[in-house]
Amino acid sequence: MTEAVQEVAVPETRGGKNTGADSLTAAGGKPFRWLRRHRGMAALAAVVAAALGLVVWGQLAPKGDGLPLSVHNPEPEGARAVSEILGRHGVKVTDATSFEAAMAGLADSDSPTLLLYDRDGFLDDARLLELADAAGRVVVIAPRLQTLAMLDSGIRQAGVVPESSPVLEPGCSLPDAAAAGQVTGESGFVYDGGTSCYRPAGSAAGLLAISGDGRVTVLGSTAVLSNEGLGQLGNAALAIRTLGSSADLIWYLPSVADMDTTGSPQTLDELAPDWSRFIGPWLALVALAAILWRGRRHGPLVFEPLPVVVKAVETAEGRARLYQDAHAIDRARDNLRAGTLVRLAGKLRLGPAATADEAAEAVARFLARPSHDIKQLLEEHPRTEARLVTWARELNTLEKEVSSR
Repeated sequence: MTEAVQEVAVPETRGGKNTGADSLTAAGGKPFRWLRRHRGMAALAAVVAAALGLVVWGQLAPKGDGLPLSVHNPEPEGARAVSEILGRHGVKVTDATSFEAAMAGLADSDSPTLLLYDRDGFLDDARLLELADAAGRVVVIAPRLQTLAMLDSGIRQAGVVPESSPVLEPGCSLPDAAAAGQVTGESGFVYDGGTSCYRPAGSAAGLLAISGDGRVTVLGSTAVLSNEGLGQLGNAALAIRTLGSSADLIWYLPSVADMDTTGSPQTLDELAPDWSRFIGPWLALVALAAILWRGRRHGPLVFEPLPVVVKAVETAEGRARLYQDAHAIDRARDNLRAGTLVRLAGKLRLGPAATADEAAEAVARFLARPSHDIKQLLEEHPRTEARLVTWARELNTLEKEVSSR
């Protein structure tokens, strides 16, 4: 019995070698033999796996956004470069991703500077006032008319920088502008009121405007702060001096999530009176009667070209009504002023290149009146429609005085 147990427990040997150990070695060497046989395919699979891993890592790795003037955007329209430069100069730049974050950042600092770029007008009047009250100083980039009106800084939009002025000189006594020198004026807006700098030739409005109390600064160009334009001319110097006056800078770009949606508007059913439910059937009946009345054709249609002549006075009156309906006092004022200057320059033979100041000086000499009064009349900004009408009559009287002599 002992021999039988030993016969089962001990594997069979051939030639002094253990056949069980040989079978284990052969089983373990099969993968290596397969790799040696298909090493070309294995190398290709390894390269494809590594490339796929790099692609996935590139998609999942954190990167900057694509918003214009965003501090995380490294593209030409972004503002990562100016934010990093400000950080190296000791300015703490806080990227506020929401209205609540912007208010919290303003509350955590003693005298913070707020950079606001609301290009789509997401902020309502109440939130604009909250931001302005909480900030020690507000730098607004290319603001809309509503934003300027709510800030109540005395700064008004006055048009765009002409294509003939791609480079603007400081033209003012502000230390920051004088130190920065020339800046880019391409695709910029100009503003009137307060202290204005970087004015195009023949214009009293500038690319940079600062309110009388210094709390509101309006910069009408995004190119001055962008990554692409920061290295041109004195853009970097102006950006750093404008934004780096305080130790804390809250960089706020409002989004659609910052819109106030607390109050839901009423539906048409809620706004309509009770008797309006009968209007629909009544209109349908009237439309059916009109179809039956005019549906019969009285003969074949005859196409005849008719001359259409629209008088110039009708066009002017139509445009004036559009301005009146839109309450576009500033736009109407600019058109009236431009037309007056063109006609005065023509009557006095100043040429098409004459500026507003040159026209005012020529009128003053021609009428023997103080030039200050003429300039004050031409540069006036009516605030109401009644004053606009009176001002237009005064301009008409001035033209008549020039024509009658």
